[in-house]
Amino acid sequence: MLPFKQNPLAVRSPFGSERVTCVRICKNSPPHKKIITDASALTPPCPNPLDPGRGCFVPAATRTNLLKIMNRLLTLLFALGLLAGPTFGQTADNPSDPAPAEYTFHFVAGDDMFYIPWSGNGEELDRLLACIAQNKAAITEGTVPVLVDGYCTSQPSEAENLAMAKTRSNRVKTEMILRGGLTEACFRTKNHASDGNFVTVRLVIPATPSEAELEAQRRAAEKAEAERLEAAKRAEEERLAAERAAEEARRAADETETVPPVLEEARDEEPQGCAMGLSLRANLLRWATLTPDLGLEWHISDRWSLGVGGSWTSWSWNDKQRRYALWEVAPEVRYYMGKARRGYLGLMFKTGAFNYKFSETGKQGDLMGGGITAGYRLRLNKALDLDFNLGLGYLNADYEKYEVIDGVRVRRGNETKDWWGPINAGVTLVWKLF
Repeated sequence: MLPFKQNPLAVRSPFGSERVTCVRICKNSPPHKKIITDASALTPPCPNPLDPGRGCFVPAATRTNLLKIMNRLLTLLFALGLLAGPTFGQTADNPSDPAPAEYTFHFVAGDDMFYIPWSGNGEELDRLLACIAQNKAAITEGTVPVLVDGYCTSQPSEAENLAMAKTRSNRVKTEMILRGGLTEACFRTKNHASDGNFVTVRLVIPATPSEAELEAQRRAAEKAEAERLEAAKRAEEERLAAERAAEEARRAADETETVPPVLEEARDEEPQGCAMGLSLRANLLRWATLTPDLGLEWHISDRWSLGVGGSWTSWSWNDKQRRYALWEVAPEVRYYMGKARRGYLGLMFKTGAFNYKFSETGKQGDLMGGGITAGYRLRLNKALDLDFNLGLGYLNADYEKYEVIDGVRVRRGNETKDWWGPINAGVTLVWKLF
């Protein structure tokens, strides 16, 4: 936009003979002609001050009072225009429909400058800015778009008309951006090479719903909420019914499979721990010391069983300066006691070889012995038992002492030791194969 400029006009006052100087402040005013009226002769007094004729003289006091009254009237009309401006053009036949607000700004033919004080553009712009201020939140959010249409028909070609219409639209949008605080994203602009030389701005502002519409919306929301709660209640009842049916079915199945107490006691008294069949055994204590251990037990009757277990391991570390190697085979015969056949006594024989070197001197040799075993089998389920056992007896070890020097084992003598006491211990997992 071009800056403001001042146009001083020296004219003769139409109310008398004295010479006055008028200064008009214009904002890009359209082209106009300078009219200077020179009346050197004194004019006769005017008989009607309210309706002076051509060449009449009006006294200065009367002229001052008339000017004050006119200024007050103009101020009052301008204030009324500002108050009525934001609601201008926002009525509709149906109050519930969106109310369009339209503002028209005129342009001089052949010129793209936006002359605000010309042809009512200033008042129209004030009304537009007041409407924008009232609805700025909705406009910036995008719910109320600002529709700008530029028109031009004063150029010789359609392309030139469209170009000038675009420039005119941009002039009006510049005022709304600078004075209304809008952004380019708030506008929807169209330009036309027809219908005249003006720019229209339209805002489709949704009307406030009536009380009847608000009441209808409230009732619809309450109805929808009641239906939702009813559906949730029905779903919860169906879920609880399904859970009750499943629980009843489970109880019925349990009652079908439940063994009467007398039969249950009889079954508990059956020799489950030593039922005839074959079992696989694994001593968990040996496995905990990184010594794999497996065994088999064959129940030849409801009280007697034959079994055999074996262990083997071989470890070396610290560049073979440390050594732990062992193998053992231990056959055993057991006799199960009591009504449930869970506790037992047995005889065990053990033989094997070892190679231990936990210090500078290692021991390598054979072992042999045997003794009495005792234990108890805890039933876990139909297929698994946990066997706690301990063996007491005699063990003989015949071994050589040696040292390792430069990777060569050097013999340091023989020794024999006899041991009386615990010779076996185990927490054995038993898996009944059949």
